[in-house]
Amino acid sequence: MIEICYQDEYLVAVNKPAGWLVHRSWLDRREKIVVMQTVRDMLGQHVFTVHRLDRPTSGVLLLALSSEVAHTLSGQFEQHQVSKTYHGVARGYLDGDGTIDYALTPELDKIADKFAQPDKAPQPAVSHYRALARVEMPVAIGRYPTSRYTLIELSPETGRKHQLRRHMSHLHHPLIGDSTHGDLRQNRGFARMFECPRLMLHASSLMLNHPVTGKPLKINAGWDQTWQNLMVRFGWSGILPDFERVEFPTASRQDMASSTLNP
Repeated sequence: MIEICYQDEYLVAVNKPAGWLVHRSWLDRREKIVVMQTVRDMLGQHVFTVHRLDRPTSGVLLLALSSEVAHTLSGQFEQHQVSKTYHGVARGYLDGDGTIDYALTPELDKIADKFAQPDKAPQPAVSHYRALARVEMPVAIGRYPTSRYTLIELSPETGRKHQLRRHMSHLHHPLIGDSTHGDLRQNRGFARMFECPRLMLHASSLMLNHPVTGKPLKINAGWDQTWQNLMVRFGWSGILPDFERVEFPTASRQDMASSTLNP
């Protein structure tokens, strides 16, 4: 089963678990559990994809229930009429907010994109970020005796492949768990010390106009247990947006570290 965040007669949104493929792919022919087939079986009807989430990313995934609605929604995504909010955990300390305007060369897959033009020019890519909280943990991963992390809110203005992951790497604050653009040593240490063996990137919400009624629609997806456990351990549980607020267990003093909440 998969959590349904929103459903009406025209569309359905689910909270995609980290590690799930959206649909069957020749990149991993052995994978049997994918989002599209799972949702189709739950609803008893065909569903249509309108955007994508990388396999390691969790969060809101919107699906249409007809080809006509799929066409309309796809157009909204292509014309950047959908507002997307992500949360992530980055290596190191970040302050305040900012905009990353850094063009990205298309990333090509050796199999899926073997017929694509290999020398495409960099494409414009813009992302906005806001630091929400910071923490320094008494854990040595790398050359320093402590490890620092920042909880960030991310909003992509464009939709390039791996855009948020690549932009955070460009800032020298890669997302934890990013095996392609991140810090391998930090990823391994973080997974071992904090029981968190996944990419710390979650698509928290989508805002758009309903493709049929035209009314504003906001769809939220809560964080999974791995995220919730980490929020407790890092002392960040109080900063969850209201729609994601859950009851957290009380963390012990040993699990807590001094954290700084940005105003």
